[in-house]
Amino acid sequence: MALLTFLGAIQQVTGSCYLLESREGSRVLLECGMRQGRREEEQANEQPFPFDPASINAVVLSHAHLDHSGLLPRLVASGFRGPIFATHATCELIELMLLDSAHIQEHDAEWENKWRARLGKPEVKPLYNTVDTERALKRRQPLPYGQAHEVAPGISVTFHNAGHILGSAIVELEIHDHHLTRRLVFSGDLGNTCSPLMQDPTFLDRADVVLMESTYGDRDHRCSEETIDELAEILQQAHRDGGNVLIPSFAVGRTQDLLYYLGRFYHEGRLPQQAVFLDSPMANRANQIYARFHDQFDEQDRALIQQNGNGDLRKWLPPLRITASPEDSMAINRIKSGAIIIAGSGMCTGGRIVHHFKHNLWRSECHLVFPGFQAAGTLGRNIVDGAPTVRVLHQRIAVKAKVHTLGGFSAHAGQSQLIDWVSHFDHHPELYLVHGELEKMKVLQGELKSRLNWDANIPEPGEQIVI
Repeated sequence: MALLTFLGAIQQVTGSCYLLESREGSRVLLECGMRQGRREEEQANEQPFPFDPASINAVVLSHAHLDHSGLLPRLVASGFRGPIFATHATCELIELMLLDSAHIQEHDAEWENKWRARLGKPEVKPLYNTVDTERALKRRQPLPYGQAHEVAPGISVTFHNAGHILGSAIVELEIHDHHLTRRLVFSGDLGNTCSPLMQDPTFLDRADVVLMESTYGDRDHRCSEETIDELAEILQQAHRDGGNVLIPSFAVGRTQDLLYYLGRFYHEGRLPQQAVFLDSPMANRANQIYARFHDQFDEQDRALIQQNGNGDLRKWLPPLRITASPEDSMAINRIKSGAIIIAGSGMCTGGRIVHHFKHNLWRSECHLVFPGFQAAGTLGRNIVDGAPTVRVLHQRIAVKAKVHTLGGFSAHAGQSQLIDWVSHFDHHPELYLVHGELEKMKVLQGELKSRLNWDANIPEPGEQIVI
């Protein structure tokens, strides 16, 4: 029998990581994610891995977001020498995401060491660097959807479309042991069926054990069209107020959804702003990858973008302006009204959005739109929770801009979608809820019992189960 250890994203949203060990000695790491949010959670990224990285045969990734892939360079730097399996699009996306993450680690360490030197304190090292990242990227092995592939002796993987972001996958692992096959299915991050661009998540019907994400296990998302209309009205109100619109956004996934909707507004005559700034070099590179894989888009959305943008979101939205340099980014702050500014990071923990906060957050005529979940402990969550002032770039700034939260833009499945997805499995597999805050897991656990009469387990960190 195989052994599964729950290592990360257990009763919390980030840091996805699970270790699968077969009786024959194969060891496969499912995900290698970075913990994000509160300082103590991020500090956990610096702790030694709870296993010997050199003993791992292979890593399997569901998708490219850093909370699923962000510690891969550190894993390689710690001795891992096996392959990293993911879909073709994920293999491309992790290159830009991990290199950007390495740059941030190096920059933050350099900045901190300057003041440490003045205080006579020892230097700190980055979590990992560009060299570590390039070594990790050399270990990528892309796999197509729907085809089984042996990733370690006795363990094979099949990827199925998860509909979350480009290349995202539901991971089906088969463990073959003495003529017995056991099947573990990990949902990855399941997509919201109301989201644009992505196809709907694949339904599976066979599994012995299912790990299911529960980020939004406590609620359903609003109707997509209602959310779209709300965004359109916010843009109209910002135009009337004479201010700018700030949208913190993840470079991969969320930004592409926003560009799609803004393009729709433009073609429908509902976009009053004359300029849309995408102030994120990483998002621009992600757009190029999305354009190359536009054949994986939802059929109806693909047809629209093909007709009006030749399959490229950048051409789909004519008012879009890409900032090519830091000087271009700083120049945006001379614009006091009429601009939509999309910039990272999605939870406002850094990136260029905080510089735009400095120039716009204190202005009552401006609008701030959060198009998705803000993790506890982040600057974005503090603003959503109503903080009258926040600390931005070492300054205390008043929150006077009108703040909007649009949950309907989430790329995650809502409660009913999660229950619908898992209900397609025959013979009620052993179910474990992961990748969610504990109180939301408990709500989903109750709904699963009420609607399906299924018992769902909430594992503890480090818990082990036999498959």
